Amino acid sequence: MLADNLRVVRETIASALAKRTEKKETGDTVCLVAVTKNHPADVITEIEALGVGNIGENRVQEARGKQQQIGHPGKWHLIGHLQTNKAKQAVEFFDLIESADSEHLIRALEKEAAKQDKVMDVLLQINVAREPQKTGFLPEEYEMVLPVLDDLPHIRVRGIMVIAPNTPDQSVLHAVFRQGYEYFCRLKRQRKDVDYLSMGMTSDYDIAVEEGANMVRVGTALFGARDYGNRGY
Repeated sequence: MLADNLRVVRETIASALAKRTEKKETGDTVCLVAVTKNHPADVITEIEALGVGNIGENRVQEARGKQQQIGHPGKWHLIGHLQTNKAKQAVEFFDLIESADSEHLIRALEKEAAKQDKVMDVLLQINVAREPQKTGFLPEEYEMVLPVLDDLPHIRVRGIMVIAPNTPDQSVLHAVFRQGYEYFCRLKRQRKDVDYLSMGMTSDYDIAVEEGANMVRVGTALFGARDYGNRGY
């Protein structure tokens, strides 16, 4: 079942890449992040056996519980909102924090990464659609935080993360992801370590890839519906 689902996801990504009308600065390969939120820890072992080594979790506590069971195989991505009081554990348990969404949080991550003698890879989450219910830098806030990054030696910005609105209107999704790609291109010209544009989830990752994403966060299409009573550990 999981192998079949993975095959469909990979075929969908390949089809979306083929629809691109121009060469993208993000390249022509896509990193699949398997989102295991609210699924048991053993699905991580299963998906990694199928060749997917990037694991996405929304909560620090859930990732910690799963790593206590199975260790720290692969590369772990934090994709959910992170409170600053969880910064220490986030630096400890994750390899990439995709949801760096405020200067206050980034400075907290710098402090904890320095203590752990670690350079923490992050993506800057931009609220491109300006949705009030979602976290992320508003575009003007994002521009203001960029100069701050030069004074944070334990933070390495690897790119941008975007979450599109929950809408069936594909024209809206295309527009948001296109803007995300434009932000990525500008950032890549400014900072040498920038290489990831994380956009798209189960409902819209095909459109995200078409518009330039080279990292997608897919859970339901791989593992089925989440059991919200199950934290996976």
